[in-house]
Amino acid sequence: MDDDLIEYAPNIPDNVLELIFSYLKLQDLRNCALVCKSWNRFLCDENNEVWRAQCLQKVPAEAFKNDLLSVVPTYKAKLRAFYHAWNPFDCSRHVYIKPNGFTLHRNPVAQSTDGSRGKIGFKHGRHAWEVRWEGPLGTVAVVGIATKDAAIQCHGYYALLGADDQSWGWNLVDNLLLHNGDAHGIYPLLNNAPKYKVGERIRVILDCDDNTLSFEKNYEFLGVAFTDLPDKLFYPTVAAVYGNTEISMVYLGPPLDG
Repeated sequence: MDDDLIEYAPNIPDNVLELIFSYLKLQDLRNCALVCKSWNRFLCDENNEVWRAQCLQKVPAEAFKNDLLSVVPTYKAKLRAFYHAWNPFDCSRHVYIKPNGFTLHRNPVAQSTDGSRGKIGFKHGRHAWEVRWEGPLGTVAVVGIATKDAAIQCHGYYALLGADDQSWGWNLVDNLLLHNGDAHGIYPLLNNAPKYKVGERIRVILDCDDNTLSFEKNYEFLGVAFTDLPDKLFYPTVAAVYGNTEISMVYLGPPLDG
């Protein structure tokens, strides 16, 4: 970078920065945040006009018509969540992603278990996302993680997520933890643990540093579900069997406890 620009960059007024940054792509904005403290400070304001414009330009308008994104209060967080949402190119053929970009709809197809993965996988750091299940659960309603090698559709009604060594899941129907085709106990570890009720908020917490997977329900931490996860790239994943079921997923970022 030119020496004169390096000297002048920290002194550019915010209103001028806003105008300049409004023409840039996301990758360019990430690079700009590394130029100097002043630019980094400006871009760290996740509710400024630059992030608002990026958010309203890229996130579908349908996503703002209900409280789905209320768990991510800033424009930058909403934009981040959109880039982590369900992948329309990595789901069962019986599933489609609704126009809001965050909700999948399972078509009423008999004798099929159908899943979907998120767009971005995780191998490092700590990550949390919220899942909201709308509609009856049926006999299988599993939320968890999977690698790209795990199947996302199979014949019959089957706990697909957790059926092999590439996926780990919690079946909300019977509170069983599933991996490699086996049940790994009741979860959470409570006497007569209540079953999931449609509309409750499930938060999935993946800790790639400690190699654990945990869950929250309605903001209550339920404990660690899986430990000793392998060093793989994990994607948010669900599996469903009930026709017309809809499942929304919103990426939150690092969990609030750290």
